[in-house]
Amino acid sequence: MARDLFEAAREAMAKCHAPYSKFPVGAAIRAADGSIHAGANIEVIAFPEGWCAETTAIGHMVMAGSTRIREVAVIAEKLDLCTPCGGCRQRLAEFSDADTLVHLCDAEGVKKTLRMDELLPYAFETKVLG
Repeated sequence: MARDLFEAAREAMAKCHAPYSKFPVGAAIRAADGSIHAGANIEVIAFPEGWCAETTAIGHMVMAGSTRIREVAVIAEKLDLCTPCGGCRQRLAEFSDADTLVHLCDAEGVKKTLRMDELLPYAFETKVLG
């Protein structure tokens, strides 16, 4: 089932804009309604003001009218099992549930799957803010 997310993340990674780090990353989200939204990292010269792949995918999901993530896949060209950075872990958590699946991929496909609460065990919970 996650193969389609892997392929969407890989296709997105091919469209990244990483002229400074030379570190392409792609991410794909399956929203609660089943739709898939992909993103790639986009760098600007004013580090760290670029967008991570996960952030771009979340933006696409929200703009399409969805707000809940069922599962996500992440792939990096130069790093097997690339996990989302700390900021993206929190961003993903805000649109996810504790059991949302996070698939870590290499060039061949999904290699490891974690739940969101395993990836970010002490995430800020938006419900505590009211």
